[in-house]
Amino acid sequence: MGTLIDTSVFIDLERAYTRGGASTLDKIANELGAQVGFDEDVAMSAVTASELLHGVHRAKPELRSRREAFVEMAIAAFPPQPFDLLAARIHAGVWADLTNRGQEIGAHDVLIAATAMSIGWRIATANTRHFDRIPGLDVREVRFT
Repeated sequence: MGTLIDTSVFIDLERAYTRGGASTLDKIANELGAQVGFDEDVAMSAVTASELLHGVHRAKPELRSRREAFVEMAIAAFPPQPFDLLAARIHAGVWADLTNRGQEIGAHDVLIAATAMSIGWRIATANTRHFDRIPGLDVREVRFT
């Protein structure tokens, strides 16, 4: 089984990177490996890549180049998994179930969860409150301080 890294984890990692606490890809990989397992396949979803790139576009000009460097490094290290037809079918079912139970979560979180479920992987997130609402999704909490 692999682990799909949620956007919340990359936001935590970016904060550490910006503070200089994780200034190289090796340090970031080691910190993440310690929490999800060093032998684990890891990736991000294409939706996470989009969310991170959105942050680059919205960044203040003085922060943009550093933020872009981090995001491009993360995309290279954790290849984005596509949202395909299988993920779309899973997404539709999960979304309907959450809506029927009155437990909707962010639209992007449902897309990310469906991507993980479509490839048989777990989610690593700092936002377990949302992902724990999805039956059948293996959720691992990951935090960086």
